[in-house]
Amino acid sequence: MRIKEINLIKNKIESLRKEIDRLNHSYYALSKPEVSDFEYDIKLKELEALEAEHPEYFDPNSPTQRVGSDISKNFVQVEHIYPMLSLSNTYSEEEIRDFYIRTEKSLNEDFDIVCELKYDGTSISLTYENGILVRAVTRGDGIRGDDVTANVRTIKSIPLKLQGSDYPPQFEIRGEILMPWKVFDDLNKERAEADEPLFANPRNAAAGTLKLQNPAIVSSRKLDSYLYYLLGENLSVDGHYENLQKAKSWGFKISEAMKKCNTLEEVFEFINYWDKERRNLPVATDGIVLKINSARQQLNLGRTAKSPRWAIAYKFQAEQAETRLNSVDFQVGRTGNVTPVANLEPVLLSGTIVKRASLHNADIIRNFSVHIGDMCYVEKGGEIIPKITGVNKEARFLIGQKVEFITNCPACGTKLVREEGEAAYYCPNHFGCEPQIKGMIEHFVSRKAMYINIGEETVNQFYKAGLIKNAADLYAIKAEDIMKLERWAEKSAGNFVESVRNSLQVPYERTLYALGIRYVGETVAKKLAYAFPNIDILMNASFEKLIAVDEIGEVIAKGLIDYFSIESNRILVERLKSYGVRFALDEAVLAEKTDILNGLTFVISGTFLLHSRDEYKALIEKNGGKNSGSVSAKTDYILAGENMGPAKLEKARKLGIKIISEEEFLKMI
Repeated sequence: MRIKEINLIKNKIESLRKEIDRLNHSYYALSKPEVSDFEYDIKLKELEALEAEHPEYFDPNSPTQRVGSDISKNFVQVEHIYPMLSLSNTYSEEEIRDFYIRTEKSLNEDFDIVCELKYDGTSISLTYENGILVRAVTRGDGIRGDDVTANVRTIKSIPLKLQGSDYPPQFEIRGEILMPWKVFDDLNKERAEADEPLFANPRNAAAGTLKLQNPAIVSSRKLDSYLYYLLGENLSVDGHYENLQKAKSWGFKISEAMKKCNTLEEVFEFINYWDKERRNLPVATDGIVLKINSARQQLNLGRTAKSPRWAIAYKFQAEQAETRLNSVDFQVGRTGNVTPVANLEPVLLSGTIVKRASLHNADIIRNFSVHIGDMCYVEKGGEIIPKITGVNKEARFLIGQKVEFITNCPACGTKLVREEGEAAYYCPNHFGCEPQIKGMIEHFVSRKAMYINIGEETVNQFYKAGLIKNAADLYAIKAEDIMKLERWAEKSAGNFVESVRNSLQVPYERTLYALGIRYVGETVAKKLAYAFPNIDILMNASFEKLIAVDEIGEVIAKGLIDYFSIESNRILVERLKSYGVRFALDEAVLAEKTDILNGLTFVISGTFLLHSRDEYKALIEKNGGKNSGSVSAKTDYILAGENMGPAKLEKARKLGIKIISEEEFLKMI
């Protein structure tokens, strides 16, 4: 491949990552989604495909590895026993077929697929002990969520005490909290009469209700539920479908619209039936979920950082409307990308009023030849801010000025840049552009980084007050400094200072991640921390030493060298060190690492009983070994379970590679 083509691919990947990061921030942090589900998923899938084709550009900090958050500071946070992952979305039968074929190849044995309706509500995790509901937790960021037990206890379709006696002593069941259409319509009617803002859709209404501080009001909202996933160590059967039928006998509300399918044809029949029939349901749905039935097979298929490999969601096609374009705003995101947003004449679409829509990028604006006053086609897949898909040029009458993409940053005035191969324009003034500066600080304080108890609004307030210009400034703030600001009192100021003090206990690997170094996500940060046990060694590491670390390629190495070559970044690190931020690996963590498998490369194939594939990969890395996805002359061992792929088996025999079982591997370590 020519260098120019390589650069085009790399630039496209980086451009998509920047754009999706911005969209994620708008959706999860600002509660202001800018695009429809469909457009977001298309962008994410394009990025996933490019990353799969070009693993040399892999970045654990890519938005394809992320899970969003709905955590509220008004509730106690609880860590999930099992992570609550989101599902990969698809919009075509071809992608479902690909999912089926991938599963077939991975398992190399018969399997069933359970088809279920995808209810459009807010996710919940319920824990039962000895038949009693003890905890209800929202999805949160997938790792921990809000404890909303008091509110969930008001929902009549969720049993507080189970029926029968054959349930496990402790288990978790997950599902969706919903607001029925009739309740939603009645609630909005009441709010309209009281001159209160209306809820956008039943999902937003259900999520907002579940976060209310008054359980009595929650009870009056008549929320409903459907449960769809049973987890625990002592489940009686292997089948997902069979477990849900058993859960129904304990008193849980399990959907009747669920079918166990043996063939792709049965799956498509289910989808086609419910694509029409769903309009007659009393609650909102937006697709179909497909799950591999066997828990054993689910375990062996494993998961990515973002979603399980044994399940996929098929989303129903979006609806379309036509409305007038009144004006266009240009917004700059934390990574510098500039996005055009259309302000529209309000129009009803998919049950909600749409006022704003994404105008994508400069190329789309030019191709559509958009003018103020144009009648635009707007498409929506369930989100508040959808996308413009075209212009009705035949409806033009007394149109206004042609829309042109701006040339300078709307935040700082810097001339915008568009790199070859990228669709988006961005502001290159990373250290002087306000949204970008604040974005870097927001990343630093985030839950998976330093976990300092402030959000975007407070970062903005501190920045405007001149208290912070970079992350190190947070550690210089005193309680009396912020008590002078609006909405701050002695207690809240003390809580902030304590939160900053607690961040000094955050381990080295998370501190590395918090710096926001390009390409250094959570996983890469851990690998770097093990390889370079303190920041001084890492800052002075050569390119050759960096790429010698497992999975640290040239792109990541260059990103590290570029970051530490900037004097202001080195000064930031030194300031953070002076405040006591941890920049050295914990000795207890380092002691867990062994060199038993040092220099050995493993390929994992087949299905396992004692551990999942992901667990075996982690054990290999923890003990100094390397994982590989393909068999080659560099492979030392194949860790083989049942139904090992015949192609890998044949290649291993030809190359004389030793094949070992689970038991043999565990003895090795």
